[in-house]
Amino acid sequence: MADLLGSILNSMEKPPTVGDQESRRKAREQAARLKKMEEMEKRKKAEFRKKMEKEVSDFIQDSSQQKRKYNPMGKIERSILHDVAEVAGLTSFSFGEDEESRYVMLFKKEFAPSDEELEAYRKGEEWDPQLAEQRRRLKEQAALEEAASSQTKTSQACPNSNYRDKYSHLIGTSAAKDAAHTLEANRAYGCVPVANKRDTRSIEEAMNEIRAKKRLKREDDTGAHGSSS
Repeated sequence: MADLLGSILNSMEKPPTVGDQESRRKAREQAARLKKMEEMEKRKKAEFRKKMEKEVSDFIQDSSQQKRKYNPMGKIERSILHDVAEVAGLTSFSFGEDEESRYVMLFKKEFAPSDEELEAYRKGEEWDPQLAEQRRRLKEQAALEEAASSQTKTSQACPNSNYRDKYSHLIGTSAAKDAAHTLEANRAYGCVPVANKRDTRSIEEAMNEIRAKKRLKREDDTGAHGSSS
């Protein structure tokens, strides 16, 4: 019986000491402070969202504004503003190199920024539409001039001269045709066949040789006719 009573008394919670009571009091106070801070943070977020909703609504109704830039704000505030803008059907972007300088810009859907405009904001530059248009025209002009220059170089490298027409009045149509054939362009080696790249003769020398061969052939044909008659 004494053992049973002793075990019951040992299982009962001992009365807290002065130190335990102080620790529990501090824990309750800390929990209360945390709860109060959470409620304050929640209330601040709600108030900020309400404020942003009002500003976004005014921005949408103002037809004179195409975009709106906000002052730098914290990550939580930026997240709330992005959410409000998305719900309202606006486009929003964050810019800034570091956390302290990051800010939000809102754009109406019909005035969505171009890639060039976004790039300017990312570089920390102000967007100037007129200056951007000048740069675009200069870039297009430079591209056209480069294309024209490339085409001119190609034409000079591969001339379209018709050697048959050029020399037909000097050596005859047939001989000029043979001379033009020897100068036919070869795609794999440029405008001159590989064999002609090793031929150091001039065009006139090549045509003279062809003309001599033609003359010799006519003499041979004449001699053959004379023998047969």
